[in-house]
Amino acid sequence: MMRLARLGVVVLATFVCATGIAHADARQIVVPAQVIYPGDKITDAMLSDAPEPSGELGGVLRDRAELVGKVARRTLLPGKAVLAVAVEEPRAVSMGGTVQLVYQKDGLSIVTNAQALQNGYVGQIVQVRNLESGIIVSGAIQADGTVLVNGG
Repeated sequence: MMRLARLGVVVLATFVCATGIAHADARQIVVPAQVIYPGDKITDAMLSDAPEPSGELGGVLRDRAELVGKVARRTLLPGKAVLAVAVEEPRAVSMGGTVQLVYQKDGLSIVTNAQALQNGYVGQIVQVRNLESGIIVSGAIQADGTVLVNGG
């Protein structure tokens, strides 16, 4: 009976030590530290680190740099892994909003107002409607929020 008790203690001690080592080596992921609502711009203060859950996690963002500065597309819950599809780049242009449309060719620059026909972020190609002519054109969103159309 004493041998059985010792064996039980040895097995338990081995399990506890192995579990402790496994937790020490566990990979970390970044998770929300608070509820983040759709449309909220994510800051570093809103995030914390947590051990990666067991099992295969496809599409999960693991690094703070992948989240900070992005905007939540859906509600993100504290302590839960964040999927890449749950965040997006901040919008530089909103559908229906007025933007400056800039046309450039051979040193000539023409600026007019246009209506954005879709949401977009910096660098994205979006369609806009020239408010004066009604013509729909495509252009790239610039960092200052203007839409640049290069002459061809």
